[in-house]
Amino acid sequence: MSSSKIILFDGVCNLCNSTVQKVIENDYKNQFKFASLQSEFGQEFLKKNDLSTEEFNSIILVDGDKYFTRSDAALRIGTELKGIYKWSKFLFVFPKFIRDFMYDIISRNRYKWFGKQDNCWLPTPDLQEKFIH
Repeated sequence: MSSSKIILFDGVCNLCNSTVQKVIENDYKNQFKFASLQSEFGQEFLKKNDLSTEEFNSIILVDGDKYFTRSDAALRIGTELKGIYKWSKFLFVFPKFIRDFMYDIISRNRYKWFGKQDNCWLPTPDLQEKFIH
């Protein structure tokens, strides 16, 4: 797993769960593992890095000893996927404050626009190996 990149996501967010499923479908290098921010692993990561353990306002990409949040995480993930997602690298031309501003609008409204689950999404048995608990 040391070569894997870990995506931490809000496990009750419909948009986030849908995004994870799209990443799995397009991860042609099979390099991503996943954990919900609500999981034991996610909570430990947040505490260790002095991030909120209750406010889940960003997807987090853990790559080795570095981690990325908000638009940096989303775009870095996109550049590693096949298909149209690879083109997300061109969005890095926009300044970070603009990208993060747009990311934050979606993040603040994601439950209202896309809905929310009562419990974290559970992967199918064939996807279990991609998830950290």
